[in-house]
Amino acid sequence: MFDKHAKVSQIMTTDVLTVAPDATMDEVAFLFKSHNVHHIPVVLNDKVQGMISTTDLHKLEHHFTLFRTKNADAINKSVMRSMLAREVMSRPVATIRSDATLVNAAAFSARICFTRCRWLTSPNCWWASLRHTI
Repeated sequence: MFDKHAKVSQIMTTDVLTVAPDATMDEVAFLFKSHNVHHIPVVLNDKVQGMISTTDLHKLEHHFTLFRTKNADAINKSVMRSMLAREVMSRPVATIRSDATLVNAAAFSARICFTRCRWLTSPNCWWASLRHTI
């Protein structure tokens, strides 16, 4: 349990895996699988452009294999090589300052209907992942 008046900066993750908007979804898929993460921020010039989740990836990966057509796997691989992160990412991304308190972060989360708090802090583009009860 955390002190509810602690700052987001005290518990946030600072070593964040990111991708550029022009990364292919094939590259993004490799990062998801090799780093065992569930969300990857899309960043350009230290500014968050959007977010890609494993759900976004799975929807794209299995788009054609769902129908078990003859060339589904080949088509999926082609799509993954040609689609870019900026075409798949969700936006806008909710942000919160790293000097906000955990109680403020929880209130912010409740206002925008998040069930799990995941934000990028501004202006440093650091990923905040609050998985604990506040």
